Amino acid sequence: MTSAPQLAPVSPMFEPGGPPPLVIGIDPSLTCTGIAGDGWADALRCKGRGHHRLRWLRSEVRQRTRMADLVVIEGAAYGRGAQAGHHELAGLWWQITQDLWERRIPYAVANPHARTIYATGHAYPAKDAPKEKRARIAKGMVRDAVAERYGIECEGPGRYDKADAFILAAMGLHWAGWPLTVVPDSHRRALGAVAWPDLPGTPIPALTWENFEKNLAPIPLCN
Repeated sequence: MTSAPQLAPVSPMFEPGGPPPLVIGIDPSLTCTGIAGDGWADALRCKGRGHHRLRWLRSEVRQRTRMADLVVIEGAAYGRGAQAGHHELAGLWWQITQDLWERRIPYAVANPHARTIYATGHAYPAKDAPKEKRARIAKGMVRDAVAERYGIECEGPGRYDKADAFILAAMGLHWAGWPLTVVPDSHRRALGAVAWPDLPGTPIPALTWENFEKNLAPIPLCN
């Protein structure tokens, strides 16, 4: 029996036979940022606005990625056009990735289609549904895939964001050589469309421990 072809590069960042890397998936959103890893998924929700919200979300993501070996973050969906809050959302995305870069945490950028393909095998899994229902049905299909394939039930507020983030984490683990389960080629092809980190990457000036501790200082809960 011939094995399936390798559709994405194998990560050089982890030693064979070592412990599984800590990979975190992030689906950034101003109202509900999904964040997940192997065996868990959560949603970060903030009632604040503007700088307060950005600061709180940046701090929460920083705390939850402080030990990460790799972060996979969803990129912009350019085909959706200008949306309310898109300018602020872009600011959040760059704050998160800038912070990862400064802490030397490699990150990959996956577009929404790649995430959906890895979960369902199709970029538009609900294309036969009425146009106004396609987006919500497709999100439900990703959520169902997370429950059925990985046993992670994403419930309550932010359930779709949690599922999206978990798929991103699963993609990162697969690329790193630690797939969580068997994934068909129709799904696995999505790995080839992700902007994976080019390691070892460009060196950056070292952070001092004083600045590092200051950057990780806890921020009051957002109300």
